[in-house]
Amino acid sequence: MCGRFSFVDIEDIRERFQIEPPNLKPNYNVTPSQDVPVIKGNQLAMFRWGLIPFWAKAPSIGNKMINARVETVDEKPSFKHTLQRKRCLIVADGFYEWKKEGTTKHPYRITLRSKEVFCKLA
Repeated sequence: MCGRFSFVDIEDIRERFQIEPPNLKPNYNVTPSQDVPVIKGNQLAMFRWGLIPFWAKAPSIGNKMINARVETVDEKPSFKHTLQRKRCLIVADGFYEWKKEGTTKHPYRITLRSKEVFCKLA
């Protein structure tokens, strides 16, 4: 997943997963360390975004561990155990890519054409 994403259409989450989101408010700019809607089993819960590996000395390392390369995710000690045993779906309806123009970066929000909610397996 990218470094920023959004979940805006709360009603779509209710309808698609037939789950009542707990105190969920739309967010156009979800950043690492924020609570995000996650489907685990047949329940929706709020989890803090970021992986804190079992060997970490400080929880703040989770702010940096938000992405993994698919080519090596099953080999890296940071992700291997989690990939095998602790999986969930992260609910989103858009994510951001950045375009550099000169010395500035501009965010572009990417959504499905239908604007529907989608999930990223994590």
